Amino acid sequence: MPVEIPADKMADYCAMARCRREQEQAQLRAALRAREALAWQLARRAAQLLKQNFGASRVVVFGSLVQPGMFSLYSDLDLAAWGIQPADTFRAIGAVYDLSSEIELNLVDVAVARPSVRRAILAQGVDL
Repeated sequence: MPVEIPADKMADYCAMARCRREQEQAQLRAALRAREALAWQLARRAAQLLKQNFGASRVVVFGSLVQPGMFSLYSDLDLAAWGIQPADTFRAIGAVYDLSSEIELNLVDVAVARPSVRRAILAQGVDL
């Protein structure tokens, strides 16, 4: 047998539920903004590391971070570099990967990237 809920009580319940949902959405937006800011900070740190320690001549960020509305709480950080010597590539990848345990960083060596990946990097990449 269904329980009858008075209209005023139901209205109060709905208002509280809406308020809770709005608070949760605001918290999610704040967390996303913080993660995006961290990703940009990490991208700049990675670029500096690659240029200073591995001789990269150019570093760009590409992927979800540079595409409006695509970066999420689960996104990784995609970087591409030019000018790293082949003998240093794996050390550079490891050094970039070790910059954060919160956001996964991926490094593409443009010299050996597939043409389709290289085109995407050149089309959407943002220089650091």
